[in-house]
Amino acid sequence: MKRLVKHRLFWPIAALLTLIVVNTIARPQFIAITVRDGQLYGALIDILRNSAPLMLVALGMTIVIATRGIDLSVGAIMAVSGAVALTIIGGSDDPGNIGTVIVALAAALGVSLMLGVWNGFLVSVVGIQPIIATLVLMLAGRGVALLITDGFITTVNSEPYSFIATGYLLFLPVAFLIALAAIGIVALLERRTALGVLTEAVGINPEASRLAGVRSRGIIFGAYVTSGLLAGIAGIIYSANIRAADANAAGLFIELYAILAVVLGGTSLMGGKFTIAGTVVGVLIIQTLEATILFLGVPPAQSPVFFAVVVIVVVVVQAPQLHRWFRRRFASNERPTSDAKTKVEVA
Repeated sequence: MKRLVKHRLFWPIAALLTLIVVNTIARPQFIAITVRDGQLYGALIDILRNSAPLMLVALGMTIVIATRGIDLSVGAIMAVSGAVALTIIGGSDDPGNIGTVIVALAAALGVSLMLGVWNGFLVSVVGIQPIIATLVLMLAGRGVALLITDGFITTVNSEPYSFIATGYLLFLPVAFLIALAAIGIVALLERRTALGVLTEAVGINPEASRLAGVRSRGIIFGAYVTSGLLAGIAGIIYSANIRAADANAAGLFIELYAILAVVLGGTSLMGGKFTIAGTVVGVLIIQTLEATILFLGVPPAQSPVFFAVVVIVVVVVQAPQLHRWFRRRFASNERPTSDAKTKVEVA
């Protein structure tokens, strides 16, 4: 039991299960899943579908944080990705043409990849601090998205493009399947190859890893490229869901939620050891919490306060200092009893 409690995923999973139980008690239909026309529906399915953009961004953020970095530009990359895709589709004669959608997706992902390359270049080659390097693109990216859309919200009605966010495949939402595929690929590369060990080594001590022969510059560069690409996919899903490219609202504050999900999952902001499974749980905690706030009818202006209070409670419960205090407390309570037994035996 002690080993179970000490596991890094114990408290995040416990928090997620607590949220699910509380929601189920408040409304039993929360865990109900129905099948209609070969598709799964229910609150839990909605959470999985709506968590896809944040899941993709948080995966990239996990790898970046593992290298002792940070990426504040993911929201702006989402805005640029959606703007590029919908501008191409909206400018075509047939928005519903699959070929046009494929070209738009390729262009959006290509631009996102280049933005990730730009971040990686500034951090790993030029040597700019990650928070400054990505802050530049965070501020400029939305301006680029506004230039692409001429300052307007570009609205497009394209069924093949909307299918990415609202469609179903194998009974499950396509958006969730995309996120699931990304989780599988990242987990395979980071946990079944030496890449994960090298990433952690760079995060723990970049200089020592360099002296040991690890190409830390390439590892860091790849982390930001991956983060940019995943943010681009998230931007496509977001814009496909609302069928519009909104440069101001797309990915707004998602970088903060992604960092929060990574921390809730048990990955330290100091770099080094990271957990992909923990990030997945952290994202589900945030998405379930948002569903809870919506159900409680908390006004939008007050929801951040409610959200912050709950998150603080979860973080405090996970704090190692609190765990050590409890262990010392219980140890001090048990010690007199054992001493008394020893005295009795001696007597």
